[in-house]
Amino acid sequence: MRPGIMRPPNLRSAAVTLSPESAVDAVVARIKANADRWVAVSISERVLYLERCMEALATVAPAWAAATARNRGLDPSGEDTGEAWLSELMPTMRSLRLLAVALRAGGQPPPPLVATRSGDQKVVRVYPTDLMDKLLFTGVTADVWIQPGMPASQGQLYRDKAAGRTKKGAVSLVLGAGNVGSICPTDAIYKLFVEDEVVVVKTNPVNAYLTPYWEACLKPLVDDGFIAFVDGGPEVGVALTEHPDIESIHITGSDKTYDAIVWGTGPDVAARKAAGQKRNSRPVSAELGCITPVIVVPGQWSKKELAYQAKAVAIMVTNNASFNCTAGKVLITHAGWPQRQEFLDALRAAFRGSPRRKAYYPGSFERYDRFLAAYPSAEVVGVREDGCVPWTLIPGLSADAAGEVAFQQEAWCGVLADTALGASDAGDFMRKATTFANERLWGTLSANIIVDPRTRKSFSSAYDSMLADLQYGGIAVNIWSGAIFGLASPPWGAYPGHTAADIQSGAGTVHNTYLLDHPQKTVLEAPFTIFPPPAWFDGHRGAREVGERMVAMEGRRSWTALPGLVRHALRGGS
Repeated sequence: MRPGIMRPPNLRSAAVTLSPESAVDAVVARIKANADRWVAVSISERVLYLERCMEALATVAPAWAAATARNRGLDPSGEDTGEAWLSELMPTMRSLRLLAVALRAGGQPPPPLVATRSGDQKVVRVYPTDLMDKLLFTGVTADVWIQPGMPASQGQLYRDKAAGRTKKGAVSLVLGAGNVGSICPTDAIYKLFVEDEVVVVKTNPVNAYLTPYWEACLKPLVDDGFIAFVDGGPEVGVALTEHPDIESIHITGSDKTYDAIVWGTGPDVAARKAAGQKRNSRPVSAELGCITPVIVVPGQWSKKELAYQAKAVAIMVTNNASFNCTAGKVLITHAGWPQRQEFLDALRAAFRGSPRRKAYYPGSFERYDRFLAAYPSAEVVGVREDGCVPWTLIPGLSADAAGEVAFQQEAWCGVLADTALGASDAGDFMRKATTFANERLWGTLSANIIVDPRTRKSFSSAYDSMLADLQYGGIAVNIWSGAIFGLASPPWGAYPGHTAADIQSGAGTVHNTYLLDHPQKTVLEAPFTIFPPPAWFDGHRGAREVGERMVAMEGRRSWTALPGLVRHALRGGS
């Protein structure tokens, strides 16, 4: 057992931790030997694998949640574990279950709704998937917009299999993220079940303490040689990305890591990019973060609505100590909104009421210090002590300033920048906010919009245009865009179109349990306020119990967990 890592009894990691020379070749060879065998595994056998993984996850879930909480400096036996249940265990269980549902339907599970927008663009509803979803989050919908001119087709892999067209087995390398523990297992099963490739997972040292839990969850697939986990540092990653038997790569991380893999390092990288001379020619899909905007459409809100939305924005920053690619980073408001200062004051109060969080991700304080140096007027909430980066608001940035650091560099710590746009009315603001987000902010992964129903109705044309024109892979309205990731049924990834030379938020998608062949973006919409407040809100007194029961309901889809779930959800009300 590695020092400092607590595991439940009899749970041991089989992940390789040796040097690249002695370990990587053997691991890749073992997984490659099973690549063709995996391609031949029938749909019914694949469903059984998924069901067995769900059973294994249910067993290991409490210890996994406690380990995550402990690593993040939270109470592993209290409500603090709710964050892990909701962001790690629930998405993993839901991904396993919904993939099984998809395979039982031959890779083409019937969506709740398929509609057509102007210009013959198809829109596919992927949430709610059933009555239980509808009851759990009343009024919440997720629609996937298909790339213009493309059909709303599903499950290309399984259509090909049914037609007798199969490809040769292949080995994929998944480079895991260090921030959210559901990313490694869900990326691995996506490559396996949707792209038909066996998988070597190179874990990130930041959360490699979860390796034994991932292995326990996916044990049926690990035991049969279809997935292997490898722990180690950068040298192991380099050995794997350059291994001749690795045929594709998926990375969740930073654009700098992507560039190092694809283009190499050194002073001639820019020249190689310009000439199109890749150092690594394998297909590389990626999810690489974003300067996530929070667009607040002006309206006339009650004090209760102001307080609710301030808490909603604060949690976009404070969840997981802001180590989320969906963390809110730039607040965009209307300069002439009469309630702008009242909203900012409510946001400050929400930050003051948010608990401090351990800055567990390496380099947090260095990044934070760079932002403070760039913005001496930053408002620091609380004090910097006990390994915590204090929540920080950078007010009043000019939307027209060239080279603004906060618009181009992801802080990856608890910093939120504020900018205001001049506009004649709410409709004009929506148009200008869309242009600003598309043209001035780095990345295209996810965006947040807050708009009340009265304003939305009065400016319906401008609202529809904003949804159509925002170039983001996930757009969340009146709910945090992190929920798109958690629901599993929507595709998760950057807006299509980035090139290898300018990758920004990445290329390709994962999750996507409806197996849509040509997704463009997901639009997740919720009521203006949700009661009771979502369990991920700071201070929710039933977060752990809600998370536990949601995982149980995903695992068995039983109504028996519903009364207890509702009871604990109501503990978050005020």
